[in-house]
This record gives sequence, structure tokens and C-alpha cells, in this order.
Amino acid sequence: MTDAGEQGWVVECFGRRAVVARQSDGGHVTCKLRGRKLEIVAGDQVLIAPDDAHAEEWIATQRLPRRNVLLRSDNRGQAEPIAANLDQLGVVVAPRPDCDPFIVDRYLAGASYAGIEPLLIVNKADLEPAAAEVPYVTVFVRLGVPVVHVSAKSGFGLPRLIEQMRGKRTLLAGQSGVGKSSLTNALIGSQRQATSALSSGSGEGRHTTVSSSVVTLPWGELADSPGVRDYAPPVVPLPSVQHGFTEIAARAGDCRFQNCLHFREPQCAVRAAVDAGDIDPRRYESYRRLLTLTRQLEDRRRGWRG
Repeated sequence: MTDAGEQGWVVECFGRRAVVARQSDGGHVTCKLRGRKLEIVAGDQVLIAPDDAHAEEWIATQRLPRRNVLLRSDNRGQAEPIAANLDQLGVVVAPRPDCDPFIVDRYLAGASYAGIEPLLIVNKADLEPAAAEVPYVTVFVRLGVPVVHVSAKSGFGLPRLIEQMRGKRTLLAGQSGVGKSSLTNALIGSQRQATSALSSGSGEGRHTTVSSSVVTLPWGELADSPGVRDYAPPVVPLPSVQHGFTEIAARAGDCRFQNCLHFREPQCAVRAAVDAGDIDPRRYESYRRLLTLTRQLEDRRRGWRG
């Protein structure tokens, strides 16, 4: 205990309140946030103190320095935190509904910018073999991204997935409808998260998770975030966009120009590698799209600031 309070870590956030696990005894308390400038997300380390004005209530007084934070851009180009102090980002995909591989690339880029290890989780392995194929996964295998095939429904692959998560704080992310909440339930062993069936009319998943949260399990910590239909990483300087694509960054040093963006510049080693088949054309196209999106978001951010 200090003058500012005691330490804890944020289990869940909702509005201007948070559930915090006290470091002293692991007990959970609900806290209000002190001041409008204090922003926290699941996984943050914070200082908390009793609320002198209200018996048995607590206040989060300060956010401690973060080891890392996974960010996303809103439609104005402003960065929004999703979760903090992560060891691993588990991107969940499935053969149904169709998952956009470009969004998977963006998640992995966002993880790379934050210094968070990636993990690709292919759910719904219980489907018929022909229906369970996700063709673009082989590209990530070649890039060295760990890939685990699972079925939240049957339990197939869950022991291997747990081993990939052991001793780590892993955030599960992915598009709506891929079975992320069902997978969370299967890993936790309870129906903690609400689940819903795919919309029979559109085939799109309904959003079932409303806030990021962290659950402590015997083998590690599992974080969950709302399902999305799109994800944009935070705005970074244009030359840094390539760091979200390891195969592109690895060849950038061989380009003629040190500041090459691998778009139209002459003697570009990256485009030569694409032409030679050494870089997957879809991944290169994904890089070009993210470069363009980053420019657009930066323009919006400048316009919003005036």
C-alpha cells in the first residue's frame, strides 16, 4: 500500500469503470476511473485506492507504464487501445463465414508494431475436409507464424492450442462469426461468454463480446475482444508499414533507395522478389493496401486536428 493506493491489474473495462484484480490477494473490485484523462484497457497495471466519499467503493488513480499495447485506428485515424501487456495475439479464422485474409494481415501487422508474438488459430476443423480448407493459411506457415487447427465444437486441437498459450497472456481476435467466443468458452470450460449462431439470412456473425477482458487460467491468461468486420492498425510512418510484413522488411535493405516504399520506385528488391515468386503476390497486395490506408488515415488525422 502506498499513498496513491495499491497495485492491481485490469480484468475488464466498461465505460468509465473497470474490474481490477488486487495484487495483494487477487480479489476483484469494481473501480471508477479518476479524471477524464485516465484511459485504461484490459491488461493494464493500475494503482487503486478506496473511495473516501463512498464506503466499499474503489477508484483507479493511475495507470502504470505498459510493456506493450495493441492498438487500432478509428475512422478518423486516431489510435484506440484494445488490450495491454500482451505476450501473444491469437488471430482466429474459420472457413465459414469467409474470412478476409487482408484483415488477418492487418492484425499481424498491428501485433508486429506492438512487439507482440503472432498465433493463427484455424477454427471449425469439425467441418467436412473440403469445407474446412482455408487456402491462405499455407502462406503464414511458410512465414513461420505458428498455426493451430482446432474445433471449439468437438475439442479437437485444444490441448495443442493450450500448449501454445501456456505461461502467456494471449488475446484472441478475429472477425465476427469465426467462433471466437465459443473457443473462449471451450478453453475456459464454462459458458462465460455469450454465443450466437450465424445470421441465417446474411451469413455474417453477430457481435457477441462487448468489451475486452482477461481471464486467469491454470495454464495462462486468456484475453478476449469484440469481434470485428474490419481492423486497421495504428498509423505509423510510411517507411515503417513494411515492418508489419516480415518477408518484405527482410528484402528492403537490397532496394536501390534506402527510403523505398516498394510501390513504383526503380530497382526495388521487394517487387523483384514478388515477380520471382519469392514473396506471395497477395501479401504484397496487402502491403500496398495498408500503405494506401495508412496515407488516408494520416490525412484524416491531420484534418481532424485542423
